[in-house]
Amino acid sequence: MTTVAPNLLIEVDGRPVTEAGLRLRALDTYGHFTAMQVRDYRVRGLALHLDRLDSATRELFGVGLDGEHVRSLLRHALGDVRDASVRVYVHRPNETDERDETSGTTLMVTVRPPVAIDGRAQSLMSVPYQRPVPHIKHLGGFAQIHYGRLAERAGFDSALLTGRGGVVAEGAIANIAFWDGSSVVWPDAPVLTGITMALVHACLLSAGLPSVHREVTLADLGQYRAAFVTNSHGVAPVSRIDETVFPGDATLLKTVTELYDGVEWARL
Repeated sequence: MTTVAPNLLIEVDGRPVTEAGLRLRALDTYGHFTAMQVRDYRVRGLALHLDRLDSATRELFGVGLDGEHVRSLLRHALGDVRDASVRVYVHRPNETDERDETSGTTLMVTVRPPVAIDGRAQSLMSVPYQRPVPHIKHLGGFAQIHYGRLAERAGFDSALLTGRGGVVAEGAIANIAFWDGSSVVWPDAPVLTGITMALVHACLLSAGLPSVHREVTLADLGQYRAAFVTNSHGVAPVSRIDETVFPGDATLLKTVTELYDGVEWARL
């Protein structure tokens, strides 16, 4: 029988988190993480998650991160839980903190109940903000949370991050793509390459469907028939951005969703 995921379980380097350990991490926002959905002890794009953790650890801390060690910590934290939302956080340990002997860093794993996109169309409010060091999924996303809440107060589902001249970058917690009737267009701007984004892009190319990177601005939005967002929860259509309403393309969304659903899940 599958054990239900806890509301929140936290382990640090394979051990239950202590009050002191949690306090250190609450006060230290220099680090990075990855978020994944686990189903039947499997993860879509597991190799990409491990590569992300390794490359960011090398850039921030100057050491690598062994993927097999990460998988071992994930299995330990999950225990008998087969379906869950999981995050892996990487910090450089404090002198009084425990140290991961394989990399010189300390890893925190959190386990929560699983989450999936319900397929409901999203509405986004553009905001004048781009993430610093955007290629890393780093900690300390105050502005993303702030603008996301402002968007919700204004009646939108989330925020769309933009740069100078209204250049579209990414969602507050997702990547975004547009459909011009012949190609899927990902904004050519400094963004985090999300795992789901990378998987969808590769699937589209394998299926012979054009998937390109091109500058997109708020002034260009009327040129597109449809848009969708991707993150660890899945793929969802975008119905409007600010006052621009997209006609939508059910066939395109069905194709993208089916391609993503067909991605193999790797066993932990």
